[in-house]
Amino acid sequence: IPEEVLKATGKEAFKGAYAYDNYEYKKAAPKAHAMMDPKRSKIVESIHEALVKCEIKDGMTVSFHHHFREGDYVVNMVMEEIHKMGIKDITICASSLGKAHDPIVPMIEDGTVTGIRSSGVRGKIGEAISAGKLKNLAVMCSHGGRVRAVESGEVHIDIAFIGAPTCDEYGNMRANGGKSDCGVLSYAMADAQYADRVVAITDCLVPFPNIPASISMTQVDFVCVVDEIGNPAKIATGAAKPTTDMRKLRMADYCTQFVIRTPYFKNGFSYQTGVGGASIASTISLADEMEKRGIRMSFGVGGLTKPMADLLERDLVDVLVDTQDFDLGAVESIKKHPDRHIEISASEYANPFNKGAYVNKLDFVILAALEVDVNFNCNVVVGSDGIITGAQGGHPDTAAGAKCTIVIAPLLQGRIPAICTNVTTVTTPGETVDVVITDYGIAINPRRQDLIECMKDSGLPICSIEELRDQAYAITGEPDPVQFGDKVVGIIEARDGSIMDVVREVKEYSFD
Repeated sequence: IPEEVLKATGKEAFKGAYAYDNYEYKKAAPKAHAMMDPKRSKIVESIHEALVKCEIKDGMTVSFHHHFREGDYVVNMVMEEIHKMGIKDITICASSLGKAHDPIVPMIEDGTVTGIRSSGVRGKIGEAISAGKLKNLAVMCSHGGRVRAVESGEVHIDIAFIGAPTCDEYGNMRANGGKSDCGVLSYAMADAQYADRVVAITDCLVPFPNIPASISMTQVDFVCVVDEIGNPAKIATGAAKPTTDMRKLRMADYCTQFVIRTPYFKNGFSYQTGVGGASIASTISLADEMEKRGIRMSFGVGGLTKPMADLLERDLVDVLVDTQDFDLGAVESIKKHPDRHIEISASEYANPFNKGAYVNKLDFVILAALEVDVNFNCNVVVGSDGIITGAQGGHPDTAAGAKCTIVIAPLLQGRIPAICTNVTTVTTPGETVDVVITDYGIAINPRRQDLIECMKDSGLPICSIEELRDQAYAITGEPDPVQFGDKVVGIIEARDGSIMDVVREVKEYSFD
């Protein structure tokens, strides 16, 4: 990490996953605008009017949530209006940005957008950052790290724009109902609480009071009704779909067989899984083992999928606590089981600086990765070609919190070794990763001698991480390192706010 980056950001280099335990700080407070006159309406006729009333100006930070994933319309609608108004030097603070937001790239090029803070960036925006087109450093943070930064005042949001499936005229927002169901509004809750101005954008205005509200009217300045805020059919895209790939199914089976041989697999265990195909498949096979052995889960947490929701249908879990729904099955589940499928805030989920997050109570987390190195460091943001193409999400948060962190990755991603000597960019530190499962074998972090002992007579293909790396290199050869330039275009922020790694400009790449 170059010294000039540390000076420019005022941050420290990462010191360890638990270096800030018991850290004392004062929470931030936003400006607030009193609503005393009962005759005054919060309804605005357009996004333009909302921006004018919020006194948008150059240099502001605006925020968005990504519960619609690739079906989101809100970011582009708002940013197009900001662009038309000639506003410059905007920082976008989003819980995540995807291919749906490719239209933002020209705004990066003309100086409308000069800063991005997000858990990750996919599509053309990632390419633009990697090409050095963003004026300021992009900041990639975890979901817990994002809400930590907002609550601590490190990041100040001037205007939060929240896409709400239903909303009443006074700003009570719910994540369910209407034509654009997204299940929960967890990532927007901190934005609503800490932003100076909050604008609810909805395509379904409902009678007052719209309760129980995900976000209360007490935090909302304006309500704007538009034709559509998103396409729920595009929530389940890419990695969030179940797999039929035999390699992934094999890894899922290895994962289940590993889990049931640990001391944590017992009545009342807790669990989170990612949205990779193998991770989803492992949930399905684990449910069968639970049923067979008469073992119940106390709680499942995180971004949820239908296989997790099915645990409720099979009465194998006491409660699901939800921060994001990755498919429509999960969206339907939270409506069907309001007493056992519960919406929580991103702060409750993973903020390392609050007084206790759900991730700290996890027994197991099952994650995916683009790359894992021989020190068990994981990369989930930067592709092997050096281009920003993924998201930290809750990866570092859950890895730090869980008693047993399992990362599933194929030995090869196409013709590129996923198990390597050094990852392109460190996003999750190896000290928090316990097990790596590939289609060629399973490596246990030497720090976890207890797990190594558990697996001695398991019959599973246990080997060292170096052996997995060597197998990968034997098949493909050792790949040439990515050619980066000297310019740092982004930082990988650790969940505590220190700098885990930097992202450099790609030297040679064909951007279509």
